[in-house]
Amino acid sequence: MIDKKKTADPAEVDVNQLVAESDSGGRAPGPFVHRFIVVVCICWSLFQLWIASPLPFSLGIGVFNDTQSRAIHLAFAIFLAFLAYPAFSASPRDRVPVLDWILAAVGALCASYLFVFYAELSTRPGQPTTQDLAVSVIGIVLLLEATRRALGLPMVIVACFFLLYTFGGPYMPDLIAHKGASLSRAMSHQWLTTEGVFGVALGVSSGFIFLFVLFGSLLDRAGAGNYFIQSAFALLGHLRGGPAKAAVVSSAATGIISGSSIANVVTTGTFTIPLMKRVGYRGDQAGAVEVSSSVNGQIMPPVMGAAAFLMVEYVGIPYTEVIKHAFLPAIISYIALFYIVHLEALKADLQGLPRRSEATAMQRLISFVSTVAGFIVLAGIVYYGIGWLKVVLPDAAIFIIGIGLLAVYIGLLWIGSRQPELHLDDPDAPVFQLPETAPTLLSGLHYLLSVVVLIWCLMIEQLSPGLSAFWATIFMIFVMLTQRPLIAMLRGRGNFGAAFKVGVGDLLAGLEAGARNMIGIGVATAAAGIIVGTVSLTGVGLVMTEVVELLSGGNLMLMLVLVAFVSLILGMGLPTTANYIVVSTLMAPVVVELGAQSGLIVPLIAVHLFVFYFGLMADVTPPVGLASFAAAAIARTDPIKTGVTAFFYSMRTAILPFLFIFNTQLLMIGIEGPLHLVLTVGSALIAMLIFAAATQGYFLARSRWYETIALLLITFTLFRPGFWWDMVYPPYQEMPPSQLMKLVEEAPPNTGKRVWVEGINIDGKEIRKGVLLPLGEPGPARERLAKLGVTIVPLGNEMQIAQVKFGSRAEKLGLEQGFNVASIEVPAERPAKEWMFVPALVLLALVIFLQRPRIRRTPAAAKPAVSV
Repeated sequence: MIDKKKTADPAEVDVNQLVAESDSGGRAPGPFVHRFIVVVCICWSLFQLWIASPLPFSLGIGVFNDTQSRAIHLAFAIFLAFLAYPAFSASPRDRVPVLDWILAAVGALCASYLFVFYAELSTRPGQPTTQDLAVSVIGIVLLLEATRRALGLPMVIVACFFLLYTFGGPYMPDLIAHKGASLSRAMSHQWLTTEGVFGVALGVSSGFIFLFVLFGSLLDRAGAGNYFIQSAFALLGHLRGGPAKAAVVSSAATGIISGSSIANVVTTGTFTIPLMKRVGYRGDQAGAVEVSSSVNGQIMPPVMGAAAFLMVEYVGIPYTEVIKHAFLPAIISYIALFYIVHLEALKADLQGLPRRSEATAMQRLISFVSTVAGFIVLAGIVYYGIGWLKVVLPDAAIFIIGIGLLAVYIGLLWIGSRQPELHLDDPDAPVFQLPETAPTLLSGLHYLLSVVVLIWCLMIEQLSPGLSAFWATIFMIFVMLTQRPLIAMLRGRGNFGAAFKVGVGDLLAGLEAGARNMIGIGVATAAAGIIVGTVSLTGVGLVMTEVVELLSGGNLMLMLVLVAFVSLILGMGLPTTANYIVVSTLMAPVVVELGAQSGLIVPLIAVHLFVFYFGLMADVTPPVGLASFAAAAIARTDPIKTGVTAFFYSMRTAILPFLFIFNTQLLMIGIEGPLHLVLTVGSALIAMLIFAAATQGYFLARSRWYETIALLLITFTLFRPGFWWDMVYPPYQEMPPSQLMKLVEEAPPNTGKRVWVEGINIDGKEIRKGVLLPLGEPGPARERLAKLGVTIVPLGNEMQIAQVKFGSRAEKLGLEQGFNVASIEVPAERPAKEWMFVPALVLLALVIFLQRPRIRRTPAAAKPAVSV
């Protein structure tokens, strides 16, 4: 096993082995044990499909509640972790030692303890027996060992630190001291309740994440990964630095179906990195482009490295809202990276790869416009046609839709069967020509149909994420079993039995791969539950708030920088899912509490995306980022240099959280109409491209220092025009508390109301802070507030919070019983802040005017090293 703590010679690193050891286990035992592990993996996948389906409730058998499902889920994860991952770098790879079999069995038994003894434990809450405590202690120890094997030491160190803090509270410095907890109380809290290991995080892993990871594994095994890569190269490979641009797009597409940065790097990077080097990119640049693209896949909806489903639980908003808020920042980040590689190609005068055939620019434009128009028309027909069917034939609609879906699937397969079969050429071969664009795109359209089913169920039918993923996975299983026989028939090859057998093999391999990819996520979410449990048991979240408040001295920007830095440190070495759990548990409340006291009143989703982005930056940052190690191994270059270059390319992602925390319109919040939407999206895209040009020191030509400063100023103004406008026009005016109920009742649907509250919190500390009350559909004020979980009553001349419902959004916002409403802020009448775009664009025109004469005089760098 590659030692994750040492930097190996990149030329000697086996990339596939690195992926296996990081994502699915590095052990390759004998045939009998291998088949046994495969059977266990398939059983796990089938179990998850069973509990996600409607069948248990329809048949009345195999019905498990959330706690029981989590216990079985973790039992599978721990059992497979000990069998698939060796203990040390010197441990045997070709067999599973007896000790590992024992640890796997004991760990699975401890994890399933809540399932086996669920009835008994429910009769004695908070009163564990000796047996309960023994199982809890052994279970946590084995969970940490499984986590160490699957994820390395960083996650274990963090979890152990919090366990130590639980017991050592009385001996800590005064600032972070607490009364401590006994072994009985701590173990009961962590292992025998749903407050710790078996909490929300593991529940999301069991209920949502597994199904999406399984769907991605099946889609990739069916051939979609190859299709995405080939399509990206067919579309973009001929452009300047074409392989790098194709790497960005293919990594974005692969990121939709992958929850792992390192797997994304290797899936696309094995092909794209050598080609980037061939057209003239340095080894560290080629690796950095792939790393930045792959890590950005973790912020790309709809999966977001599985963090999207955790946000649903932690923020308390629907899944579709999470997707809506996260979409624009992810897109503009990818577009900026695309522009960065274009600027690198311009600076070095790099060219693209040769096409197999030439077409005029007008022919390509006509083809592109026709394709887009056709998709729009088809989407409209499908959307309104299905809506009409549901009204006219409500009972038969589902059968008609199913027959239509089958007909479309067969039609797309027929179209694909008329195209040449896709295969990846050797990127190191002396001659490489791009695949034909139209045949490549047409050959795999049936893969996109399963993605359409997923998005349709999520966005149109408004099904739960778990049920949506279930139906998409069932359709994907149908595709895997039928695509090869149908293609064989359509191509006139015959031998349907052999084709079906290959499809069954692909399906079983996909079920196995999905479970293997979930081992690390399963143990990571469970281990992260230790941190969550410690926070709820000791109140360390309030301590973190006090520490950051002390260090920042009340300065808002310094506080955000400190939170960003701590999130980066906490995220080092952690997979995306565990990363988000840790930073959201520890740092999101800090931003909410201290920001509210400083007047930073933003929706909770903005805060969670802020800490999530900086936690993810740890995947890029040396010396821990395994994605950089994998890319450097493929590029045969220094991993530290690759990581530094990747971090430099990722600066665009690092500034986004600071921008959308102050301008929530970038999260599609507060958009007032189509024109406002176009203006917001357009200005954000232009701003990010200008920022990329400023950081690269190259716009139309190499930028001089004052031009770079001007570009940064333009970027800031386009991203946050309110900063300058607020100096001239106050953004809000205060209203007395007595107006609260009237203002709440008159507020438009799905808007927020800025309210300042003050009082003494549960710890006896005087608090004054701002809160953004999210208001849903119109109605009486008391009903709208009740949906938030808060009751506000008049008390003399004041409005007082009489009740806050446990677990409600009001509680998540930090409202407490007894607080008084101090004032209400309503938007002031003033000209639109977007008027600040005018001087910004004038300054941009000036920069263009200064650089245009230098375009032809810019010296060309090294010519491309293309061998054709």
